[in-house]
Amino acid sequence: MDNPRHFDVIVIGGGAAGLMAAGRAAERGRKVLLFEKNKKAGKKLSITGGGRCNITNAEEDLKILLSHYGSSEQFLYSAFSEFGVKETFKFFESRKLPLKVEERKRVFPKSEKAPEVVDTLATYVTKGNVDVRLGTPVRKIIVSNGTIQSVVASGGEYTADSYIFASGGVSHPETGSTGDGFAWLSELGHTVKEPTPTIVPLKARDAWIRSLSGKTLTDARIVFYLDNKKQFASSGDILLTHFGLSGPTILNSAGQVADLLHIGPVTAMIDLFPKLNVGELDKMLVDYFEVNKNKLLRNVARELLPPGTMDGLLALIPNINPEKKVHSVTREERRALVDTFKALPVNITGLMGYDRAVVADGGVPLTEIDMRTMRSLRTPNVFVIGDLLNIKRPSGGYSLQLCWTTGYVAGSHA
Repeated sequence: MDNPRHFDVIVIGGGAAGLMAAGRAAERGRKVLLFEKNKKAGKKLSITGGGRCNITNAEEDLKILLSHYGSSEQFLYSAFSEFGVKETFKFFESRKLPLKVEERKRVFPKSEKAPEVVDTLATYVTKGNVDVRLGTPVRKIIVSNGTIQSVVASGGEYTADSYIFASGGVSHPETGSTGDGFAWLSELGHTVKEPTPTIVPLKARDAWIRSLSGKTLTDARIVFYLDNKKQFASSGDILLTHFGLSGPTILNSAGQVADLLHIGPVTAMIDLFPKLNVGELDKMLVDYFEVNKNKLLRNVARELLPPGTMDGLLALIPNINPEKKVHSVTREERRALVDTFKALPVNITGLMGYDRAVVADGGVPLTEIDMRTMRSLRTPNVFVIGDLLNIKRPSGGYSLQLCWTTGYVAGSHA
């Protein structure tokens, strides 16, 4: 007689990676049990990408795609060859969730509704008859002779031939990502790198940024300095917030900024016209002022600057009168405008915490995982996927693709 508490595969965590793994294992005819501590699966997934869900990145060249994962690139070829971007498109679109590609090759559902992604995965899991236990956190793992013998959850003790750890990292802890998996993996003898928020907004103390909260500086360039020495630069859209800076350009710079903050004070300069040098921008203003010489400076500046930023940015320039006509603007005032627009000052005070992190790095080094199967090299009946793996990556669809890939591969081999 079958033991109702024994399964072929137990998946711990019902996020993006866990749902994919459970669905795939069930698709292969495995008897699967999925534990999810939240009362609804895919809680973090339902809010990702501002609720739009950046499902993947449409980069077709595998080498270019994997280069975005930094030093992890060399470990990922096998997994991504089994289930990559092309397979992700096919997976969702064949399940009646059409996708669209936007700038920087970011891929979203055409509906722009993240909950529809969750629903698609939930249907995948349901069709496979996965036993889903919602609101049921795993309390303990029982280990003996180098393997997991069972897990303890509310309702008792459960056993399986294979266990897939998909409990997520520590970003957005309010969604249940509280790092439980890291503790279990340490218990199993894995090295676990301490997590730090990596794709996260930056704190800044500048009043001009707070005064323009909610506004976006489009196509800008930001240069970061350590002790007044230039370190690196990044270009793109920058979102101004009540606490500092956000947007893709900032999120993808946060990891490097974090490293710099360990050494000393970090400042930055934002260039609103990165395609023009100081002389070229000055000439552009001269020409523009000539054509619009009877307009108020306020109105001309509004035409030149990102929407909604004119008042806050002109306030940075001492003694300039926005109400004067541009034919009365002196050479010195015009150069002050140029200097300000080319170097808006930013004083970085830190990174926002895990609650605002899109991704936190940390987790198990890939040298301790068989990346062809996602099987642990320390505990043979354990598979490790998603944010539990120590893989740095930028925003832009790379994190969720990692979840789909590692989840599918683990589900195919457990």
